[in-house]
Amino acid sequence: MIDRPATLADAPALAVLGAETFVAAFGHLYTPADLEAFLAEVHDPQAVAAEIAGDSCTHRLVEDEGKLVAFCKLRYPSHYTHHSNARDPIELGQLYALPGYTGHGIGARLMDWALGVARERGHDAVLLSVYSENYGAQRFYQRYGFGKIADITFRVGDHLDPEYLYELIL
Repeated sequence: MIDRPATLADAPALAVLGAETFVAAFGHLYTPADLEAFLAEVHDPQAVAAEIAGDSCTHRLVEDEGKLVAFCKLRYPSHYTHHSNARDPIELGQLYALPGYTGHGIGARLMDWALGVARERGHDAVLLSVYSENYGAQRFYQRYGFGKIADITFRVGDHLDPEYLYELIL
């Protein structure tokens, strides 16, 4: 497996991977209309390309035999800065792997990359949101020292998910 930064050429495949991993993990929670609206907004190839080309997001990809199987996204500035007392937090926007690729250390590799980037850039905290009923992800983040600092919501179409905002002080 290869870890590497995203390029503009990756935008179509990353959009598909983002949609596929989101639907696999959470698709059952939403009406078809809400899910379709969310995927069209967040996992559209043009939207993903704009993030890759822009200054606010940094993506890390994992390939297995030429196929994208996992990714991680850092966002700066964070959408959640107002919830934190940190001076200069960065946000872990997404960390997803295809079913069948979880539990093999890929998430840990991506998390190590994200925390390394955050420290390298001088951020004093990492913020992330996690679905309130995603207990496996919560345990994963807690193993790294993240703790809950707020109850928030996450919009998928017209649906609002209950989420927890986690923070790791660096």
